Amino acid sequence: MPFAVYVLALAVFAQGMSEFMLSGLVPDIADELSVSIPAAGSLTSAFAIGMVVGAPVVAILSLRWPRRNALLTFLVIFLVMHVIGALTDSFEILMVTRVVAALANAGFLAVGLASAAAMAGPNLKGKATSILLSGVTLACIAGVPAGAFISELWGWRSAFWAVAILSVPPVFAILRAVPSTAPDPGAPSALSELRALRNPRLLVVLVLGALVNGATFCSFTYLALVVTDVAHLSSSWVPLALLLFGLGSFAGVNIGGRFGDSKPLQLLGFGAVALLAGWLLFALTSGNAVVAFVFMFIQGTLSFAVGSTLIGQVFYLATGAPTLAGGFATSALNVGAAAGPALGGIAIGAGLGFRSPLLVSATMVAVALLVGGVALLASRSKAAAATAEEGAPSSEQTPAV
Repeated sequence: MPFAVYVLALAVFAQGMSEFMLSGLVPDIADELSVSIPAAGSLTSAFAIGMVVGAPVVAILSLRWPRRNALLTFLVIFLVMHVIGALTDSFEILMVTRVVAALANAGFLAVGLASAAAMAGPNLKGKATSILLSGVTLACIAGVPAGAFISELWGWRSAFWAVAILSVPPVFAILRAVPSTAPDPGAPSALSELRALRNPRLLVVLVLGALVNGATFCSFTYLALVVTDVAHLSSSWVPLALLLFGLGSFAGVNIGGRFGDSKPLQLLGFGAVALLAGWLLFALTSGNAVVAFVFMFIQGTLSFAVGSTLIGQVFYLATGAPTLAGGFATSALNVGAAAGPALGGIAIGAGLGFRSPLLVSATMVAVALLVGGVALLASRSKAAAATAEEGAPSSEQTPAV
């Protein structure tokens, strides 16, 4: 695997830390900038919306840029936005920096995924995708707890400074490791790449990716409540729960990287069934603390093994959209990341209890299995019909009765 792929994963680690760390900084931001808790919480929503909208839009705008230039531009903008965010005393300016940082993050991830898949070669797209996404999982394991720790010591601004500092080494590493190649004059246009969305199989994989990622972040968002209100443990156990889920997610992307290229259908089929069973069993047994912690690791593993494999398949199916494939994949991930927690919150608000996000996750995986199963049957039926039509004799060759 080219060294440049690991360089991109380092940048994704810093960006993943930025995306997830804000949940622990909201009270301090609200207090220091004199805004309400919901207003401070909207910073998270603004980042998520920027990621969903920004991925395809920014990827289109950078379509004719050399990929190294695009990656550097997005990463430097991301870095600068965190410096401004760390310095500002204005909530409005902080909000703008979050939106712009999200757009830059979305652009970097879209181009980074496409670049990694291209550098890895035709048969290792899934492995390259899993390496990049491991940056996100490592952010969950180490980056977010570290951000929370330093913000406790030196205030919420220190977490923004940490992200900015972590983004500096990848800037120089990209300059050295990522090839400087001019855009191919014969490369597909933006309109041509958008036509790749006409591929029904690609659309199905994007929908499945959004559903599985939605299920993942639905339960991940409310894991703390499962620990404290369902398993009846103190809040001091929450970091362990998040760590176990993060370790599982890291194991999952490595499983996806190992088998996602050679045996994707088997991994997706067995993995999704196991994932559904896991969410259901987790919901039923989450009152037992030991069992709950075991499932946190298992579900993290299964979620990211299936999810990273689905994203890897996007690059096999979107061959006509070598740049926008990353944008499609990024948008699908973030649609799920926004929708899952929202649906889990609705379930809790409806009085269904703090186990309900686990059941919502199970429902989303069940829908994914249904959609995937129907699509697979339709594809096989279409293939069988085409084979039968090719094998049938023509009217001129059919003997008269």
